[in-house]
Amino acid sequence: MESTEAPQVAIIGAGISGLAAARALVDGGLQVTVFESRSRIGGRLRGERAGGSPTRLDLGATWYWPNEPRVNKLITQLGVATHPHHLAGDAIYHDPNGSRRVDGNPLDVPSGRFTDSAAALADAVCASLPDGTVRLDDPVATITINGDRVRVEHATGETLVDHVVLALAPALAVHRIEFNPRLPSDVERLGANTPVWMGAIAKVVVTYDEAFWRAAGLAGSAISHYGPLREIHDMSGPEGDPAAIFGFAPLSPGVDAPTTDAIEQQLAELFGTDAPSPTDIVIADWSTDPDTSPPDVRQHSAYQLFGHPHFETPAHGRIHWCSTETATVAPGHIEGALQAADRAATAILNTIAATTIERESS
Repeated sequence: MESTEAPQVAIIGAGISGLAAARALVDGGLQVTVFESRSRIGGRLRGERAGGSPTRLDLGATWYWPNEPRVNKLITQLGVATHPHHLAGDAIYHDPNGSRRVDGNPLDVPSGRFTDSAAALADAVCASLPDGTVRLDDPVATITINGDRVRVEHATGETLVDHVVLALAPALAVHRIEFNPRLPSDVERLGANTPVWMGAIAKVVVTYDEAFWRAAGLAGSAISHYGPLREIHDMSGPEGDPAAIFGFAPLSPGVDAPTTDAIEQQLAELFGTDAPSPTDIVIADWSTDPDTSPPDVRQHSAYQLFGHPHFETPAHGRIHWCSTETATVAPGHIEGALQAADRAATAILNTIAATTIERESS
């Protein structure tokens, strides 16, 4: 295998946390390579054009909120198109006795949406990086501490760096990557047991020719204690175009992602059998995505492990945690991913600066 010593930092994962960390490190004057096992960037910021939609609809992260400074700042800096989440209208409550209308919309709060899906944010960050920074279809298999260097073995070779950033869910990192020496036992155990945000969820996007629920005075939001989709929200674009709703189907051992027939049956119970038929139904089962979740992801529900103090300390001094699960602010949100990226990048820049000063003074 060919070896290179060019990059100073290797980042594992080209989701928004990895891309944001890369941007901060490049701005700090470091050489960075981002290794991504998928053939696309974005990680859980995933958008697809469904039902003939001219813009992408979110199969992963969807919202951001006014009180989240990092994501709002990034949107402004990069000029990413957004629009307010639709709030107007009544909600629906659904249980085995049927569905009923609820006055107002207690399910949604003022929030922002990405007009071309949250993947547009990842695209914009990636476009700000030097050409060749991100390497797709190049999964990392082994990370070895070798004195004051770290050897990263990946599909296309070996790379020697000063620091590594793990911009993937801790449980997936522990499952997929061999660490030499092994991670400290308490850290390894923590990583293996930390849930993957959206890892035990199937997200379902349903498109229509028009947002018919709005004409009926409905918000497009629903809570269900009966159907496969337990929580439903409007996902339409600005002014209701493209027209879409989305829902979350929680998964657990023995409970698989819903079928399109089950989804259509639930929607008929919610909106009435005379409601228009969907133009498309797209199901994203994040629990079966090997680049997001380990095989046992549905068994993990200890969300109190998010933002654990162990994630703030680099393993072996050179392996930095960087994913939304490790954030101490807004874990599970895009904001949390950006906070984790800030933490990892700042730690590396400070360490390298201190080492440089020490060398120059000796």
